[in-house]
Amino acid sequence: MRTDEDFARRLLARAREETGGLAEVYQRASRTLSVDVKGGEVEALETSVGFGYALRVIRDGHVGFSYATDKDALEAVRANALETMKGTEKDEFAGLPGPEAARSLDVYDPAVASISEEEAIRGALDVERAALGADRRMKKVRRAQASFGQSETLVMNTRGVSVSYPSTLVGGSIMAVAEEGQESQMGWGYQVNRFLRGVSFPGVGAEAARRALCMLGARRISPVKAPVLLDGQVAAEFLSVFASMLSADAVQKGKSLLAGKVGQRVMSENVDIVDDGLRPREPGSRPIDDEGVPVGRHELVSRGVLRGYMHNTRTAAKDGVRSTGNGMRRGFQALPTVGPVSMYLDAPGEKPTLETLLGGMQRGLYIVEAMGVHTINPISGHFSIGVSGLWVEGGKVLYPVKEAAVSGNLLEFFGKAEALAGDLRFYGSIGSPSLLVGPTDISA
Repeated sequence: MRTDEDFARRLLARAREETGGLAEVYQRASRTLSVDVKGGEVEALETSVGFGYALRVIRDGHVGFSYATDKDALEAVRANALETMKGTEKDEFAGLPGPEAARSLDVYDPAVASISEEEAIRGALDVERAALGADRRMKKVRRAQASFGQSETLVMNTRGVSVSYPSTLVGGSIMAVAEEGQESQMGWGYQVNRFLRGVSFPGVGAEAARRALCMLGARRISPVKAPVLLDGQVAAEFLSVFASMLSADAVQKGKSLLAGKVGQRVMSENVDIVDDGLRPREPGSRPIDDEGVPVGRHELVSRGVLRGYMHNTRTAAKDGVRSTGNGMRRGFQALPTVGPVSMYLDAPGEKPTLETLLGGMQRGLYIVEAMGVHTINPISGHFSIGVSGLWVEGGKVLYPVKEAAVSGNLLEFFGKAEALAGDLRFYGSIGSPSLLVGPTDISA
């Protein structure tokens, strides 16, 4: 499981002969081991090994692209890239980055790379056991999984970029069901990290049990306007909408509510949005983006004021700025777009605990699950989404709530942000701590 620099050089050399200009090779090699268990037995154990590469060529603003998994297809990939280039419209901002020194970043854990099947199975079983053993009301598991992956990424282009890095990723997940009488509630648990020690498999199961058990006995409530406290995972879902709005590509296409608002206050001064690909061990962290540009730490929103957007090489050229290292691919089969590396909500100063925020709520809803956050319109910002959670009065949880909805406008909603807890957690490339928001419309 390695990338191949010599192969990349040969492909670049052949592409340069035809274009006389810009060409780029992107390679990715990977190996993944995943285990599914149910009822204490292994349901599935899969090992997959993959290798793929892509060629991007640019001549006079015309871009061609092709990819394959077979090295013997080199000539076909080169020919296809050149052929597709002929049919594209001219893009005066199309280009490739030059070489820049990237910071060293440890995103590779030998313990993940060398995991045995027996150890992987134990991890998945620990997830299931922790969920079912948490309480007598935990009755069944739909799926408990542990996964372990290692990969190597290489980017090379005719402008002098030649960089590669190895990485690992480990995760645990589960969907579990609690039952009491005729009622059942489902809860999920999920953790992901670059390092094996960053994931607690029993903790994944225990989280699923907590989420399922806390919703037993859920009831509907009457419409009310009250503060809401977003679970970190729910807040991260909201942040993912901001991520799309902070893309310079969306801004340049007029598809972002944040277009033209740099230097303006767009949310509460209690909130920052940071994209920091250099945070150690987080699942999105890496030394370079998928164009070979070094990643860094960027405060996109600081004290509620919009400071800038995420850029790849093309959008940066169009705006006359430097790439922020946010050229991201959905795989070797795709051209780079603009996306977050490791984005999260932050706040200045010391942060309270989740328990402190809950204890300070006189009357409000602690939202533990939201449905349809991805449907929020990134141009208007309007939303109405279903939620469930726990009703709080006098700093104490009284009962679980089901079939509620919160509505409003995204910028106005984040404009009422009052505090962030100190429980930051990542769910892939997006992370967030728990977030307290002021009076919000809650309907039944």
